[in-house]
Amino acid sequence: MKGRFALAGSHIGVSIAAFAVASFMGVLQALSIADISFPRRDESLFYVSVTAHGVLMALVFTTYFIMGLGYALAEVNLGRVVGKAAAWFAFVMSLAGSVMAAVSILRGESTVLYTFYPPLQAKPSFYIGATLLVVASWIWGGVMLASYRSWRKENPGVPAPLAIHGMIATILIWYLATAGLAVEVVGMLIPWSLGWVATIDPLVARTFFWWFGHPLVYFWLLPAYVLWYTVLPKVAGGKLFSDSLGRMVFILFVLLSTPVGFHHQFVDPGISSGWKLAHTVLTYAVIYPSLVTAFTIVASLEVAGRMRGGTGLFGWIRKLPWGDPFFASIALAMIAFVFGGWGGAINAAYAMNGMIHNTAWIQGHFHVTVGTTVGLSFMGGTYWLLPRMTGRALRFRALAITQPYLWILGMALFSTSYHIAGIRGLPRRVYSASLNGEQGAQWHTLTVIAAVGAVVLLVSALCYVTVAVATWLGGKKGEAPAFEFAASLRPPVASMWDRYGLWTVVAIVLILLAYGYPIVHLLMQARYGSPPFRPF
Repeated sequence: MKGRFALAGSHIGVSIAAFAVASFMGVLQALSIADISFPRRDESLFYVSVTAHGVLMALVFTTYFIMGLGYALAEVNLGRVVGKAAAWFAFVMSLAGSVMAAVSILRGESTVLYTFYPPLQAKPSFYIGATLLVVASWIWGGVMLASYRSWRKENPGVPAPLAIHGMIATILIWYLATAGLAVEVVGMLIPWSLGWVATIDPLVARTFFWWFGHPLVYFWLLPAYVLWYTVLPKVAGGKLFSDSLGRMVFILFVLLSTPVGFHHQFVDPGISSGWKLAHTVLTYAVIYPSLVTAFTIVASLEVAGRMRGGTGLFGWIRKLPWGDPFFASIALAMIAFVFGGWGGAINAAYAMNGMIHNTAWIQGHFHVTVGTTVGLSFMGGTYWLLPRMTGRALRFRALAITQPYLWILGMALFSTSYHIAGIRGLPRRVYSASLNGEQGAQWHTLTVIAAVGAVVLLVSALCYVTVAVATWLGGKKGEAPAFEFAASLRPPVASMWDRYGLWTVVAIVLILLAYGYPIVHLLMQARYGSPPFRPF
């Protein structure tokens, strides 16, 4: 891809490639858990596929798509990307890092799962490769902020376009979250993997991981919200219900997304119940901006449906463009988020978490939220972006229309089965459900249904990749459709929600309050390191 969208297109191309590889890895796991035979099935391949699927899908596919979307939005909304040389340098750096980490995983040298908890130890190339990807994303954030500041000088007093406002919030969350990751990887994992230190403290490492791990969800989610707020109402034929509510929502995520990590460590020792409860309360607080989003987007769609002639209490829903691949992808992603949010509230509950901790419920929940709410939004975003960036018409449109419905069907089979199996006690990340003897019989039907769902998901994933590649390489050339964004029912006005410096300071203070004392307290206790552990 050439021209002003070359940078954005290069990132999105890498994201699609990672998605394709990760999709095959996903179906292998579901078949294995259900004891369905396939060539070369063994424990080693299973855990390689778990690691590769998690890293490539959750870290590489998402991060590259988000960076590509950011560059495209900056080109269109700000009319510039400042520092393209640095941006291309970061792209090459991230690509080198991603390849290093992927090769290490696929060779079976870094089977440490997506969470890379120590004492599971990977090769140094895995940690260093992942670090290069994160450092490159910091440079991406710097380029985006520099582009905004350049635009700001020419437009004093004018609020940033809502799409850019959302991307700035995404960048701020990323910087705040990856501070914890940097401490863990650079300060602990890399020296340990290189043999500079003999042992590692798993609990301290996990604490820094979850400083990063939960806000990572919002790093994925906010770019999806950008598409929901700024593109979806326009494609639906209506207007955004409220620009101001959107600005508030993005800033609330900056404030509340990071100081919540202890709800992932309810069963960990060394962290007092009081601090775990405090993080639980903050976790429930972060549900509020998603509820506001649900109200705002549904109201916007009702406006669109009624502008299309819909009447009655629900008649406007039928008038929405369900045959548009972008609209269908986003609308189905939003419906999935209703169920994902419900499950997330259970995960965060201090008492109920004990029922589903480290069970198959978690993989069911993760695939509804990240795998569908985020993933399907990004697939829909690809259908919207590619014709506009390449000037090529979408190929195999019927396939593109069918793909999101196939995805939601496959995910319903896959995720519902694992939710139920998790409640019945099926452990998470097991090579075979039958390893538990007679108890495994109660899970067998559910794991087979989940495997069928995984196959449907793979078919849907192949449809997405086929449409994207065919459009890129062979779509009919013509005049590129315009990048059009939803107008708000009321014009946007500058407000306190545009004061990014102020909210960043408040967010840092909240993080220090939530993590400062617990981490110091942990470090003051007697610490016992662990040697590395490599099962394969």
